[in-house]
Amino acid sequence: MPRIITIFVCLLITFILIITLVLPKKEALDSSQKRVEEKMAEIQGKEEYFANLRLLSAKLKNYQTQLLKIDSALPEDPGLPTLFDFLQKSASQSGLVLTSVKLSALPTPVVLEEKPEFQETKIDLTVSGSYPAFKNFLSVLEKSARVIALESLTFSTKPKEEAFKFDLKIKAYSY
Repeated sequence: MPRIITIFVCLLITFILIITLVLPKKEALDSSQKRVEEKMAEIQGKEEYFANLRLLSAKLKNYQTQLLKIDSALPEDPGLPTLFDFLQKSASQSGLVLTSVKLSALPTPVVLEEKPEFQETKIDLTVSGSYPAFKNFLSVLEKSARVIALESLTFSTKPKEEAFKFDLKIKAYSY
């Protein structure tokens, strides 16, 4: 009988040791393996993401000239001296005389979807000349690479003169 009791006690001690020492380590090992699997899935997702970015980058290289046109149409800063020079040259090439240019409002951000994306610069300018020259000037503004929008236009003439006086309010955009 003492042999059965000894075997029973040894089995009981082994069972207690398994419960207290081995099972927590097994649970920790399972938990670690689960975290490793999650990290591997995360790494694989990131690798797919970066592979997709490389593919998109390669596709964008095919459109480099179009992207450069967009960058020139929406410059990063308002570049007021450059814009004023462009307006002066366009007016003179169209056959108009630029009599005044003034900044009606400082560049302000235009909010799209709660993020400032573009800056809008408002400019008042006055030109004088013939109607066909003015029409040509508007065509030059419309076809320019820079995004310029005509906000308002008024014109007048003096009774004895053939030249018209055109007052324009324009918006130029940048980002």
